[in-house]
Amino acid sequence: MARLILKSPFIKGGKNASGHARYIATRERVELVPGGRPATQKQAQLIASLTKDFPDAKKLSEHDSYRDSPTKVNASVFITRTLEDNWSDVQQSDIYAEYIATRPRVERIGSHGLFGDEDYVDLKKVTEELQTCEKNVWMHIISLKREDAARLGYDNARTWRNLLRTHRNDIAAAMNIPPNEFRWYAAFHNEGDHPHVHMMAWSAGDAPGYLSPAGIQKIKSMLTNDIFRQEMLHVYERKRQSRDELAAEARRAMLELADEMRWGVCEHPEAEQMLLSLSRELKNAKGKKQYGYLPKRMKKQVDEIVDQLARLPSVQKCYEKWLELQHEVNEFYSDKPMERVPLSQQKEFRAIHNAVIQAALRLEHLTFEDRNMARYDEPDDILQGSEICGRIWSVVCDDSLPLDLRDEGVERLRTQAEDGEPYAQLLLGRLYRDGPLLTPDWVEARYWFEQAAQSLPDAQYALGKLLLADDAEVHDREQSIRWLTRATESGHEFAAYRLTKELLKDGNVTEALPWLTMSAEADNPYAEYLLGKLYWEGEDISQDMGQAVYWLTQAAEPGHAHAQILLERQDRSSLPSAILAVNSLLHSIGQIFRNNARTMDSTRGQHTDHKLRRRIQEKKIAMGHRPDNHEEQGWGGMTM
Repeated sequence: MARLILKSPFIKGGKNASGHARYIATRERVELVPGGRPATQKQAQLIASLTKDFPDAKKLSEHDSYRDSPTKVNASVFITRTLEDNWSDVQQSDIYAEYIATRPRVERIGSHGLFGDEDYVDLKKVTEELQTCEKNVWMHIISLKREDAARLGYDNARTWRNLLRTHRNDIAAAMNIPPNEFRWYAAFHNEGDHPHVHMMAWSAGDAPGYLSPAGIQKIKSMLTNDIFRQEMLHVYERKRQSRDELAAEARRAMLELADEMRWGVCEHPEAEQMLLSLSRELKNAKGKKQYGYLPKRMKKQVDEIVDQLARLPSVQKCYEKWLELQHEVNEFYSDKPMERVPLSQQKEFRAIHNAVIQAALRLEHLTFEDRNMARYDEPDDILQGSEICGRIWSVVCDDSLPLDLRDEGVERLRTQAEDGEPYAQLLLGRLYRDGPLLTPDWVEARYWFEQAAQSLPDAQYALGKLLLADDAEVHDREQSIRWLTRATESGHEFAAYRLTKELLKDGNVTEALPWLTMSAEADNPYAEYLLGKLYWEGEDISQDMGQAVYWLTQAAEPGHAHAQILLERQDRSSLPSAILAVNSLLHSIGQIFRNNARTMDSTRGQHTDHKLRRRIQEKKIAMGHRPDNHEEQGWGGMTM
């Protein structure tokens, strides 16, 4: 992976600083000995001394190259790099000083290799200024891998000079030196595996300047953004594309895994028991039921649940893909590998903590078993009551027909509805509720459902469902229960199921049970599942595992996934509510991963990209180029 390496030691101004300026200015590119001739005895002795005096030198890639292949070339490159990284110390050693003095010298721009703000640098004046300087002088060493320098055009002094001139004020700010007091000179050394620049910087005014770790990171970040801008833009571009255009297989896999979590079913007895325990603790907890407000012991409980869920294969794989994406960008900015922390400690996924808490709080009332019920609860066989509406509806729903023909069908439905045909009124209400041939308008949908509900139980049911929606313009729970009750009394099994769920929310188990049983006996798998779960839990009715198994089996036969997993777990201690809660958490985690993947692109990536693009534009304009006028396209308003 391409990256910039930056080191920023400092020395006191004076003789050492002036000597370093002369050294970097007059040192020529190392003369490489052709072939693979072995290192000399003198080189080997010097390397042994260097690695003893400066143990960190063993971490350099140049040392690895010498160790793997101890040639004259590799020895020379390693020695030079180590001496330059430890300038202030080597000046005190006669052995090292002698080597420096006898080394070949720099790639020259003029009479020497030193460059700065001026087109011409007077080396004598620079050394004299440094000789009298009493402040700290920082010696930035900025390097690239050989292949990166060659590919990106940073294998010559002029390119580095232009780069540092462009960012001199940014570097001054990072060093806490006013721009007008900032002094700097640099030289480029084109050698070995890491062509590099030596940059000396100090304050020529009253401000002493200082460089913190954050300042070093800032310098590195701004130089990285510029040097690797095209490659980084490619990374951000790839992360901002829509799902079907995504070039990064890691992100696509992450999204697919997140979807598996959102719609899948899992079995995790450990997490279930931990969630039950947390639920009991939360009942007695004071204050806000949010992660940041919980006592330490309860935070630990939440963390343990998150890490338990992270062991599920789908979560584990998704988190690994997310880490891959983060690592891709991190390597541009840091020499250190990104820390791999447990999911519970990953700041980007704090939302999972509160998802766990909410699941524990809603444990007794959590239900999502009817997620897909809309596929079954409004069948088109009701249209047998109106042959003409059935024919029109078949045209409206046929995607293979021309749009103008289908639109004509909608208008025929409207005519029928306005003439008082209840089936046409019901179908027109559906179109206003669901689209796509009509722009969704739930107020209009309510009007037409109300007209049809005067005579059709299916319309009464559709109206009851609509009135439970979150939309403030149509929401009316009291009226919803009235219409659901009316449809239920007419024998509508799905209305009976919906009514049961509303009654159970109010604790009216006695009133709800007959309606739920009626719906289950009409072969509604969702009612069968809920009835079986109620008999299993035995909280509001007498526990009856025989009835529980019977109704769950009825629900499982047509493929109800949650009924199937409960039947498999009937001999275990977990309550259905805990099993359901863990599955709900899995779905929540899947959604959080999806949101995070999109946020990486549409928020952080967008902001970073925007800043990067702005700097590039400004630079292009300053150089006389025409700025780019197009904007990148993001993810858009995808809803989940």
